[in-house]
Amino acid sequence: MAKVMLREEGGEIFFYIAKKDMEETITHLEFESDEQWGGEVLLSNGERWWIQPAQKHLPKEEVCKKLND
Repeated sequence: MAKVMLREEGGEIFFYIAKKDMEETITHLEFESDEQWGGEVLLSNGERWWIQPAQKHLPKEEVCKKLND
């Protein structure tokens, strides 16, 4: 589990982990509607993470779980 900052800029959603100084873009979302946003996401570096589905309110800080190593 990691604390992640999510923000949207220029039509892209950025996924930032301060502890690792890692910022990637989200290339795929399981749920993309404003009412249910998140689920399994794929990052531009190939990592898969889980974001608890909820209403889309960005920017926000979220605790996310890495699904693969």
